[in-house]
Order: sequence, then C-alpha cells, then structure tokens
Amino acid sequence: SELQRRILEDGSSVELNHGAAVTTAFTAAERRATLVSGEAYFTVAKDPARPFIVHARGVDVRAVGTAFSVRLDATTVEVLVTEGKVGVAHVAPNVPAQPEGNPLQLDAGHRATVSLDTATPPQVVPVSPQAIAQQLNWQPQLLDFSSAPLAVAIAEFNRRNRVQFILADAQLAALPIVASIRSDNTEGFARFLAAAPGVEIERRGAEIVIRRKR
Repeated sequence: SELQRRILEDGSSVELNHGAAVTTAFTAAERRATLVSGEAYFTVAKDPARPFIVHARGVDVRAVGTAFSVRLDATTVEVLVTEGKVGVAHVAPNVPAQPEGNPLQLDAGHRATVSLDTATPPQVVPVSPQAIAQQLNWQPQLLDFSSAPLAVAIAEFNRRNRVQFILADAQLAALPIVASIRSDNTEGFARFLAAAPGVEIERRGAEIVIRRKR
C-alpha cells in the first residue's frame, strides 16, 4: 500500500507511515489532529493565533510552526522534533497531569518518550541528524489534498519533479484543491487542473502554466 501525505487546508501536512491513521478537526481557535494509530510526521504551517495540537492517547503535542513526528505504540507515545519546538502534555487517566500551563518544552533534535501506563515523567534524549533521517526515511507517495490552496499543492509537486507547474495568475493561488494524486503523477495533476472550472493550462516543454480561463 502506498504511503500517504495529506496536505490540510491551512497548508500544514501530515505524512502517514504504513498503518497510521490521523483525523483532523479545525476551528477558528485551534487546529487539532488525533493520531489514532501508528506514526505520522507533521509539518505545521505557522499561525500563532491557532495552535496546532496533536492528540495521541492522552498525550497532547502543541505546536505553532514546527515539524515533528508522533508515534503511538501499545504503551508509549514518542515525539521527535525536527524543526522549531513543541509542548508535550500528558493528560492520561490515573496519571498525575503536568500543570496545564507547564507542558514539557521539546526542542528540535530531541525525542521525548511518554509512558502511557506509568506515572514516570517523559524521557527526553538528543537525536543526531543522521538518526532523525534514518527514522523518517519512509518517503510518501500519495499526495492527499484536503482543501489545500493551489499554491501549496503546486509546491508539493514542484519540489519532487522535473516537470514544474507555474502559477501565472496570482488570483488562483488560494483555489482549494481536493484530490489524491501520486507525487510523481504530474500529468494526472495537470489533467485534474485542466478540468477545474475557470482554469486553463498550457504546456511549455517541462513547464505547465496554470492561469484563469479568459
């Protein structure tokens, strides 16, 4: 089965390892994701007014603009931060919660392991860039856009492919894209855009130009 990268409506993305499941619920006040199972890597778009919170079995990971992975096992939740910093709070039943205003601050290059069935504090260890690359080397294939802006969708394809999409009309940048397309299927994405109302595309060698229909 293909690995999946979901691009959310705020421009954040979630990369799902095999067997991972994530649900999201966005409101005006916050962006909330729940890791139901497995391991997922989150790249969070900066929005100081709306914190991004990942919940995994009683553990809340709070971020504004960062990148981190969360892995849920039978007895632990593991948080690995690759960019920025996050707050980790454990609100599990039968475990003395950390005071809400004082979650553990986890910096880039560190991993916290939270025990789900004991009251021990999270174990924090530094992780080398090599070890981080090794842990996150599951590379996604299926791009799943859930109302992501067109400009964000284009960037996802452009950083992976020789064929480049050019947005010739700035008014289309915010057009919401809802689609699941393999990251190497630039032709399929081009056909998808050509079928969108009010959009036309023009091929110029290795470039595909997107503009509003005249």
